[in-house]
Parts: sequence; structure tokens; C-alpha cells
Amino acid sequence: MTLAEIISKSNNIVFFGGAGVSTESGIPDFRSEDGLYRQKYDVPPEVMLSADYFYAHTEDFYRFYREKMLPLWAKPNAAHLTLARWEKEGKLSAVVTQNIDGLHQAAGSGKVFELHGSIHRNYCLRCGASYDAAFIANGKGVPHCSCGGLIKPDVVLYGEPLDGGTVEGALDAISSCDCLIVAGTSLTVYPAAGLVDYFRGKYLVLINRDKTALDSRCSLVLHGKVGEILSQL
Repeated sequence: MTLAEIISKSNNIVFFGGAGVSTESGIPDFRSEDGLYRQKYDVPPEVMLSADYFYAHTEDFYRFYREKMLPLWAKPNAAHLTLARWEKEGKLSAVVTQNIDGLHQAAGSGKVFELHGSIHRNYCLRCGASYDAAFIANGKGVPHCSCGGLIKPDVVLYGEPLDGGTVEGALDAISSCDCLIVAGTSLTVYPAAGLVDYFRGKYLVLINRDKTALDSRCSLVLHGKVGEILSQL
């Protein structure tokens, strides 16, 4: 059965995506040969993106964060646009994403569960005031609120738990859909990757550049670029 046939037979599709969904927008992924985690730094990126490092070395955290984690120039690609169209057509009920770039919303998707938060939301740790990504990107040093409090990106750093409400919404969507499309993720980051285990529907589709541990469980496996594949539908 082809992907087009699966889509036509499905009435409640959920899309679960990772970093590979945004690479066609020019945003590097993390674990491929040219990914962020393969680049050489004095301190490993996984350490710099941890909660402990944020609080202990806040200025160094923000230097790296501004340089590597704020691709405000990026635009939605064919994958994001196709999913937004499916939602408008009533075929797709939700997007569950590990990405923090906000490109699904920029493409027009309305129901998006951002498991790891978003670069577009930042808040004061003292008073809770909100700031957008441009405020962080255009600033220098450690950003502070007008009240003097430290501003933190609303992204899940290593060592922090996922937001309970977001996880609950994602689980409800995945457990009730008849087709789950998993794309652009190596499925090695937990607990996010474990959400796939809650799928009880008919069609499990995997779209990824490389093989994953999920391949043998799928109704259909397609190796390639997510945007290129989805744009043909």
C-alpha cells in the first residue's frame, strides 16, 4: 500500500515529527554527521543545553543559544505546509513535535503539541512576564526582565521534565488516531520517543532518512526527505 492510499483511507491522522522535519528549512538536526552534536565545542552541546548549565553558566548558555538555537530566518518547508493543508481539509487532527522552531504554526497548523517547548516563548523567572524570540535574539549577554528577573526560554532543557499538559494532549491524540506518521526522528530521545508506543490505530508510517528501531513495526517505511515525500501528496 502506498502512502497516498493510506492517507485516503485514514480519517484521523496524527503527525509525530523530529528535527528531520525542519532540515529542509535550513535548520541543522542534532545527531547526523553534520548535526549540532557532532560539531566540536569546548563544552558539549548536550551539556550547554542542560538546566544545570543554564543556571551555573547563564552567559555562556545564552552565547551558544543565540548562535545555534534561534533560526528566526527559517521558513516553513513543504512538510509543514502539507500538514497545515491536511488539517484544514479535516484529515489531520494534530501535530506532535520535538522541534522548538515554531514552523508548524508559521505554516498554519493550529493543533500542535510542542513536547520540548518553543523558542518563541520566553518568561521571567521572577514575575512570569513573557518575551518573544526577537527580544532574546537582539539582546546581548544575559536577558533580564524589567523587574530585574532572569529570563528563561520556554524550552525543555536536559534535566527538566516535559510539560504534563502537553504530554497528555499528545498521548490523547496518538492513542485515538487511525494513522500515525512518524517522521524526521531517530526515536532515540526519551520520553518523547516512547509516545509512539501508545498508538493503537491501523496505519503506522515512518518517514526518515535513516533506519530506526521502529521500522519493523510499521505499515509503511519510506527513507528520504520528509518535505519531498509529503509534497507529492
